[in-house]
Amino acid sequence: MAKMIKTDAEWQTLLSPEAYHVARQHGTERAFTGKYANFKEDGIYTCVCCAAPLFDSTAKFDSGTGWPSYDRPITSDALEEKRDSSHGMIRVEVLCATCDAHLGHVFPDGPKTTGLRYCINSVCLNFIPRQQES
Repeated sequence: MAKMIKTDAEWQTLLSPEAYHVARQHGTERAFTGKYANFKEDGIYTCVCCAAPLFDSTAKFDSGTGWPSYDRPITSDALEEKRDSSHGMIRVEVLCATCDAHLGHVFPDGPKTTGLRYCINSVCLNFIPRQQES
């Protein structure tokens, strides 16, 4: 898969200041403030930077952490993981495989289905409702 590459200035013009800070500068949004933290609609979550599909709503669960949480990505190649030793912790950072946007982190304390908890910043996501069949 080809990487989407843009300059810093291009990302700044395409994203809101908060989305730019989190997705491009590896920031985080405050817990319980993101628009998808308690969101329960049926559909697909995509990357705010490049629109790549990242998570299906069927993988979403309430972790109680204040960020949207998923037990698996939409496909095995949708995300990349990288060791993150910032803030005096060792964690696994989750990035969009298409554009390298920082999305959040993955932890090994998720539901029994996968044992994983992808803890993702709402501001890094867009939502596309699933088409309802008539």
